[in-house]
Amino acid sequence: MRKLFTLVLLIAMALTSPVTAEEKLTLMLDWFPNVDHLPIYVAQEKGYFREAGVEVKILSPSDTSDALKLAVAGQVDLAVSYQPQTIIAAAGGLDVRVVGRLVEHPLTTLLFLKDKGFKTPSELSGSTIGYTVPGLMDVLMQAFARINDIQDFRLVNVGFTIVPALTSGQVDAVMGPFKTYETVTMAAKGIEAAYFELEKWGIPDYDELIFICGPKTLQKKKTTIQAFALAVTKGIAFQRENPEASLALYFQAVPDADRDTETAAYKLTRPYFAANQTLEMERWQSFADFALKHGLISQAVDVRPLLVKWEKF
Repeated sequence: MRKLFTLVLLIAMALTSPVTAEEKLTLMLDWFPNVDHLPIYVAQEKGYFREAGVEVKILSPSDTSDALKLAVAGQVDLAVSYQPQTIIAAAGGLDVRVVGRLVEHPLTTLLFLKDKGFKTPSELSGSTIGYTVPGLMDVLMQAFARINDIQDFRLVNVGFTIVPALTSGQVDAVMGPFKTYETVTMAAKGIEAAYFELEKWGIPDYDELIFICGPKTLQKKKTTIQAFALAVTKGIAFQRENPEASLALYFQAVPDADRDTETAAYKLTRPYFAANQTLEMERWQSFADFALKHGLISQAVDVRPLLVKWEKF
């Protein structure tokens, strides 16, 4: 009887535990580590991943377009991506799944040096415009230009080198910098930036930063990925109530970060972190329909197969 009781107890523990301590996930960021990713690091430093039985290895991309492609291919488990990038990828035939969100409104801008004096986007006609993420920001720029009558411009991939490209005169503006981050890093160097916010110039609202994976990874690690999403949700909630402690945890995890810059950027970013993990079907479909209408994609995308709905959220 004692042996039988022990066996029953072990089986019950196995069935009720959603994920074991051995479960591991690799997460590739969309950019180098910065305060846009702060809730992920809070979840790590507070032990929320560990409590959920997940070990998360955070990776930085070597190129701005790496994360989504590697996740879809199953070379990393998860990636931080962008809603427009995901729609474009789906239209291009990539099988991608969206499993959560980090930032729920656009941060992306068309950014330029303030002394350029542009008042409307159409004044950029005839200029050279940089972009940060190939396959996303160049496509988004083309649509933005059509909507805002920007004529005869030339596109240049500047990748991570936003500030040097602007200050050297290589480009007149860059599509892709965040209004909450690059503006701060430039100000710290004594450079005044100005920008056009996409959502104020014809681009609909969307989830700026999301978590994506490939369908095979989701099938294989669904419980673990859900545990990850729940832990990130706890990280977002903690930082909302404890901003100073959260920033300290971030600096603990990313000790090489510039404290003054990241602190200023965090103050601007905090209101944009996702209030929940609900992926709004109608909002996503509206953006996909907009993308088709304005040439971001060449064929319609039904977003329903892309969006994963977690029952525990």
